[in-house]
Amino acid sequence: MTIEKFKLLGYTPYIIALFLKEAAVLNGITLVFPIVTALFILLFFLGCPAPKTAELGSDARRSFSRRDALVLGLIVIIYSSVAFYNLGDTKAPQSFYRFEPSESVELDLGREQTVSSLMLYTGLNTGSYTVEYSHDGEYWYTAATVEQNYAALFKWVSAQFIDGTDANTRYIRLTADSELYLGECAVKGENGSLIECKTNASELFDEQSVVPDYQYYLNSTYFDEIYHARTAYEHLQGINPYEISHPPLGKLIIAFGIKLFGMTPFGWRFSGTLFGVGMLPVLYVLLKKMFGGIAVPACGTAIFAFDFMHFTQTRIATIDTYAVFFILLMYLFMYLYVNGGRLRHLALSGVFFGIGVACKWTCLYAGAGLAVIWLIHWISRLKDGCGAKQFIKNCLFCLVFFVAIPCLVYYISYFAYGTARGMHGVGMFFTKEYADIVIENQKFMFTYHSGVHSEHPYSSRWYQWVLDIRPILYYLLYFDNGTRSSFGAFLNPVLCWAGLVSVVMCAYLAMSRKDRISAFIVIGYLAQLLPWVFITRTTFEYHYFPSAVFLTLALCRIFSLMRTGTRCWRANVYGLTALSIILFAVFYPVLSGQPVNSELATRLLKWMPSWPF
Repeated sequence: MTIEKFKLLGYTPYIIALFLKEAAVLNGITLVFPIVTALFILLFFLGCPAPKTAELGSDARRSFSRRDALVLGLIVIIYSSVAFYNLGDTKAPQSFYRFEPSESVELDLGREQTVSSLMLYTGLNTGSYTVEYSHDGEYWYTAATVEQNYAALFKWVSAQFIDGTDANTRYIRLTADSELYLGECAVKGENGSLIECKTNASELFDEQSVVPDYQYYLNSTYFDEIYHARTAYEHLQGINPYEISHPPLGKLIIAFGIKLFGMTPFGWRFSGTLFGVGMLPVLYVLLKKMFGGIAVPACGTAIFAFDFMHFTQTRIATIDTYAVFFILLMYLFMYLYVNGGRLRHLALSGVFFGIGVACKWTCLYAGAGLAVIWLIHWISRLKDGCGAKQFIKNCLFCLVFFVAIPCLVYYISYFAYGTARGMHGVGMFFTKEYADIVIENQKFMFTYHSGVHSEHPYSSRWYQWVLDIRPILYYLLYFDNGTRSSFGAFLNPVLCWAGLVSVVMCAYLAMSRKDRISAFIVIGYLAQLLPWVFITRTTFEYHYFPSAVFLTLALCRIFSLMRTGTRCWRANVYGLTALSIILFAVFYPVLSGQPVNSELATRLLKWMPSWPF
């Protein structure tokens, strides 16, 4: 049977049904799903026509219309509803009691009562609390020690109290071994109910309504939020920041959400989720300018919106989201420039490059890709007769907008470091002390990142990312009823696998057919991936997040070829997009922390032995 007669939606259901029957018997249910997904992707590419030169430069409608606005608006509304749902609690302790070193706070329960546990909501600084109990307020016995270390800040931490007859007590004493901030204290009785206490430290019992039953991602920090959310809060408080291994701008953006909604889980995750939503209009416009029409931009945006990495990574208070957002913007404006745009597009590309680098150094890799694209563009122009004088002027222009202005943005972004040391106003930027702060931090960051070689159970290498072999698990909590809450960062298999094949096809088109759009995409992808091939430090799957942008662009390049060369292209394109969204729905529990039956999740979602679900 020829490929032309092989209709995707005509034969695929029968092939899938037959395979499901055989695989369920021979290999168990878990193996069915990844192979069916791979088969679907294979059939999708079998429907891709051999591109003709004319098709590569087809000029579909690229102006933004009302229909575009409606389609994009629908995608944004649906995704926003899913992304902001159960993002985190909107309430958490906001007032903190400051313990001096060796200071004790006594709690009077009013009468002897059974105490099962204590819950403490930790604030800034690290140390520990000694928990003691007494029947008469005179003789004290040690019950527990509660650590407030760097990994347990802005979290609810529990301490089991005492067993047996001594569980009946009237007085509890907390003693801090150093200067510590504590947001709330909850004394729980035998049935888990809150016990009222009298104390002089009123801040410890003024927000009892927000005390949860247990620590959960909805009410506490998790993974690298222990660094970035904390540092964002420190910037707002004018305190020397704890996390200085990345430039400061990303944490300042996180601080914006905290300023709006308080130091709450929703507050410190708000900015990242908002920027995750903001990526969608930027991507849609880029796809529109590249391929025109509505179907290709809409499907590409939907696939990216419901990509696993995009969803999970933008809902955690870390800085990678902002790097990817500004990478999208810098490549959008560079694309506009090299395709007949004006100098303002080139300038904006440089400005967003500078803002991105001030969030995270990985944007430097994106800048290298921009430089290659710009150079190829000018080589082509010089061959077409453009004068050397124009080239030199453009070089000087780029020195301003890709070097001088980014350096200025980067330098100014450290203002919170300066204010934490008592400096204020514009004048601080011209002082040696401020300059030394910036320079010393660059030295520290370089030394730190070059020396990160510690083992991590969820670390992975670049060759594992491209095939989705080793996701990173951010959170895991088992419940007594046989369910669990978990989520991790990895790509939707549709985007990961189909996108990788699309990148290879784009590379072929760029080299053999001189397809400029394909070359643009491949350069951007390689700029984000190749540096990690040579980096020996400990790496994780989330480092592949920027590459997801270019996987999406590459896949949409194939969509555009199908649109111009395949009669059933809508079935192919819409079918793959639907599969991507269906997989998001299936994997939603292990992307969002939604409790799910542990055994069922393992049987259905653990597609590879290395997947931690």
